[in-house]
Amino acid sequence: MTSLNAELRAFYEARQQQIPAEVRQVMQRAGQELADSGQAERALTVGDRAPRFRLPSATGQTVALDDLLADGPVVLTFYRGAWCPYCNIALRGLQQHHTDITARDVRLVAVSPQIPDESLTLTEKHSLAFDVLSDIGSDTAKQYGLAFDLPDDLAAVYDKLGFDLQHVNDGHPRTLPLPATYVIDRDGVIRWAFVNTDYTIRAEPADIIAALDALG
Repeated sequence: MTSLNAELRAFYEARQQQIPAEVRQVMQRAGQELADSGQAERALTVGDRAPRFRLPSATGQTVALDDLLADGPVVLTFYRGAWCPYCNIALRGLQQHHTDITARDVRLVAVSPQIPDESLTLTEKHSLAFDVLSDIGSDTAKQYGLAFDLPDDLAAVYDKLGFDLQHVNDGHPRTLPLPATYVIDRDGVIRWAFVNTDYTIRAEPADIIAALDALG
């Protein structure tokens, strides 16, 4: 099976040929500035206590981290939104490994700043069997040290591309999370962490499963 990041890289290379040079320059400059900001290094990591949250799911339920942890460890992944093709590929990759994850008595949840209706559409499109939660305003992402604001020129590019973040993020169009995945043990402590400012790179499902096995 092709690795998730190999699939993401192939998509990236094909996509670059379709994007005008001036748009690529804006995206690359914003990406470099975010990498240089050091935010990924400041985000929560192994050994930190996972901030608690209560967030609405795509189906209208409220999902609390404490309730999830009562049943076992949790894999918590943050993504940008259904409008992001890299997020779609990453979530599909997690769905392909969902049975392997749940076989270890672990719950998988995905969090984005988009409204529940958008999450529901995404869930149905990819037949996701795990909870997709709405962190409107990115308050939870902020607690994990992941939230950042898009620069003006990149926000303008996203508008031109028709992403309509004003609507899907319910009036918080500029704030997004860094792509991140955490393995949280039953005591609420982060035991494995993946955080990257580059949204074209994601946690490899095989690495997540290896981290779960290392919990013992």
